[in-house]
Amino acid sequence: MTTLRIPIAIASGLLLLPMSGCRVGPAYHRPPALAQAPPANYKESPANFPDATAWKIAQPQDAMLRGKWWEIYNDPELNSLEEKLSTDNQALKQAFENFMESRTLIAEARSQLFPSVTFGPGYTHNETSANNTSGAGVSSSSSAIPTNRQTSQITLPFDVSWEPDLWGRVRNQIRGAQYNAQVSAADLENLRLTEEANLAIDYFAIRGQDALEAILKQTVADDEKALEYNQAQYETGVAPEINVVEAQNTLENAQAQATNLGIARAQFEHAIAVLIGTNPSSFSVPVKPLDATPPNIPIGVPSQLLERRPDIAASERVMAAANTQIGVATAAFFPNVTISATAGLESSSWKHLSDWSSRFWSVGPQVSQTIFDAGLRRATVHQYIETYNADVAGYRQTVLTAFQQVEDYLAASRILSQQLQQQQAAADSARRFVDMETSRYQTGIDPYINVVTAQNTLLNDQQTLATVHTQQMTASVQLIMALGGGWDAAQLPTPAQVSQRLTPAETAIQK
Repeated sequence: MTTLRIPIAIASGLLLLPMSGCRVGPAYHRPPALAQAPPANYKESPANFPDATAWKIAQPQDAMLRGKWWEIYNDPELNSLEEKLSTDNQALKQAFENFMESRTLIAEARSQLFPSVTFGPGYTHNETSANNTSGAGVSSSSSAIPTNRQTSQITLPFDVSWEPDLWGRVRNQIRGAQYNAQVSAADLENLRLTEEANLAIDYFAIRGQDALEAILKQTVADDEKALEYNQAQYETGVAPEINVVEAQNTLENAQAQATNLGIARAQFEHAIAVLIGTNPSSFSVPVKPLDATPPNIPIGVPSQLLERRPDIAASERVMAAANTQIGVATAAFFPNVTISATAGLESSSWKHLSDWSSRFWSVGPQVSQTIFDAGLRRATVHQYIETYNADVAGYRQTVLTAFQQVEDYLAASRILSQQLQQQQAAADSARRFVDMETSRYQTGIDPYINVVTAQNTLLNDQQTLATVHTQQMTASVQLIMALGGGWDAAQLPTPAQVSQRLTPAETAIQK
C-alpha cells in the first residue's frame, strides 16, 4: 500500500483547506408578526363582559394547557379514543414519514461539504489486426506482420473531487433543509392537533345525537299514550275522530324524526373509526346522551399565542427557509472552485501491478465563472426575494387568522353558554305549557289541537336545547384548538436535533 502514500497525503491536504469561507445572502431576522403589540387581553374574553356569568375562564389568566388537553373534559371514553388516535391514526403516520424524509434531505445537503471519492478498477485485453503494419509491436525482421498483437491494461484508479463551499451555497442549502424539516415537524404537530380536535368534536356530536334520540324516544312514548287516549275517547263517543288523526300525525312525525337521527350518528361514528385507524365496519360507540359541561379553559394572554400554535411556527420556519434560498442564488455570482485528484496503479500485467513504477497520480484545481447568462442569476435572486416577501405576508396572515379564531370561539363559547341558560328556561316553560294544555283539553276547555301545538313547541325547544349544548361543547374544543392545544414552540425540534440520526425509537415507529 506504500504506492498510495503520496496521493493520499495530497487528498488529506485538501481536507485541511478552509471549508467555511464567507456566506453570501441576507441574514435572517424574524419580521414583526403584527403591526402593533397584542392587547393585554382578548376582546371577546368573558372578563370584558360583566353580564357573562354563564361561562368563566380558568384562573390565573396566564395559565396554559399542557400535554393531553382532552383530559380537561374528564371523560374516560374520550381519553381512550384520543390515546388510540395518537398511535393508530394513518394521517399522522403519513405526516411522520414526511418529517423523516425531510430529515434525510439535511444529510443529502451536508454531503456536499465533503469530497467525493470513487474507485473504478478496470481491465482490458486487446488484440491488434495482423494486417496493421504501423505502430509498436512490429519485429525488426523484414516481415511486416507484428509479432506481439495482444496487450493487456490493468488500472486501479482512485478519483477524489471536492468543491470548497467558499460562498456558503452548501451551508445555506443545509440550513434551508433544516428549516424545512422544522416546518415538517410543525406541520405534523398541527395535523395532530387538528385530528385530536376533530375526534373530540365528532365524539360530542355523537353524544348530542344520542341526546336528541333520547328526547324523541320520550316524545314517541308520550305521543303513543296520547293516541291511545284519543282513540279511547273517540270509540266511546266523547271526542271527535279529528283528535285521533291529529294524535296519529304527531306520533308519525316524531317517529320519522327519530329514524332520521340515525344518519348523522352513523356518519360521526364512521368518522371516529377512521380517525383512530379502525375499520368502520367493526367499530361502534355506545349510546350515551350528552351530559358534559364545558370546562374552564385557561386562555392565557394574546402575547402567548405566537408561541402556542404549531401552524404559526411552521409559517415562520417557511420564511426562514425561503431566506436561505436567496443566499443560494446569490452564491451563483461567485466563481466555483473544484479540486480534483486521481491516483492509483496501472500495469500491463498482474505481476507488475504492485511495483513502485506502476503508480500514477495527478492533482489540480479548476476555477469556473459564468461571464454572461442574460440576467438569469439576477432574476433568480429576485425570484427568491419575492418568494420570501410572499412568505412574510403568509406568516402575518396566519397570525391574524389565529387571533381571529381565538376571538371567534371565545365569543361562541360565551354566547352559547348564555343561550343555553335561556333555552333551558324556554324548554321548562314549554313543559308547563304542555301540562296546562293537557289539563284544559281533558276538562273540555280547549280543543286537542292546542295540545298538539304545545307538544310541538316542547319538542322544538328540547331539540334546540340539545343542539345548543352540542354547539357549546364543540365551541370549547375549537377554542382549545385555536389556542394551540397543549403545544408550545419549545417543543419544536431545533436545527441540530432534526440533523441527528434517527433514534431507535423513531426507527421502531417507522417499522
